Amino acid sequence: MTDTTPQSSLSLLGLGDMGTALARTWLAAGNPLTVWNRTPAKAGALAAEGAVAAPSAAAAVAANRLVVVCLLDDASVGAALDGIDLAGKDLVNLTTGTPGEARARAAWAEELGARYLDGGIMATPTMIGVPEAGGYVFHSGSRALFDAHRAVLEVPAGARYVGENPGHAALHDVALLSAMWGMFAGISQAYALTEGEGIAPKDLAPLLSEWLGAMGFFVGNAAERLTSRDFTSGVVSNLAMQVTGSGTMLRTAEEQGVSAELISPYVDLLRRRLATDPAAHGGEDTTGAILLLKR
Repeated sequence: MTDTTPQSSLSLLGLGDMGTALARTWLAAGNPLTVWNRTPAKAGALAAEGAVAAPSAAAAVAANRLVVVCLLDDASVGAALDGIDLAGKDLVNLTTGTPGEARARAAWAEELGARYLDGGIMATPTMIGVPEAGGYVFHSGSRALFDAHRAVLEVPAGARYVGENPGHAALHDVALLSAMWGMFAGISQAYALTEGEGIAPKDLAPLLSEWLGAMGFFVGNAAERLTSRDFTSGVVSNLAMQVTGSGTMLRTAEEQGVSAELISPYVDLLRRRLATDPAAHGGEDTTGAILLLKR
């Protein structure tokens, strides 16, 4: 069976903030929707908007071939679907989890006769159903399932397929979030350093945005170097220089009475890369330090 129109029917298990946002977007697009939530009141509220409130998770699963799950964690998915007949179902799991959990859940679903697709939502609930917000969902696992239901999966947010390995959606999700957290850490350090110095945060903000945008070249540059393993060609500010300059950042933090806990781990990593072989690594850029993170 192939669903090719946005009006395809589906069932949704889980009506937290994200699940509710997904449900309302599908309903607004005219998708026949069956919903279930452990707390029935949330399903009842959506029933008033046109959804069918299933009395149980089993009833919700039985209602449609396409079943989307958006629960708290992997354990919640297992508990909600325990003992339910999944044979012939297309299960799309949008619950946040690890790559290992996704692969294990895919194997579990396949043993029960279901096709499985894992998802990593790169959006907040307020971005769901708002195309201009730029939100999207990574999907990995059954390509046949993705192709069959792509139209309905793209209703709430863009759908990006990243491979047959069921763990790759979660891996892409966490990789991007890790980069985001690192950026947030640096921004937090910048604001902390200037706090109480007569530098208004609103005046620093555009400078931070401009500078971080200018440094965006590092993303593509690092990808090329990790692929080629050439860490020295075309280097402008080498590792030895960066390590020397890091002392200024740490001393400034101390002078300002600001903890360096957000940046010192990265400084330590660069110093360790240099120390392993100063002659070989001193002329590199900082990308080679990434190799030290792999255990």
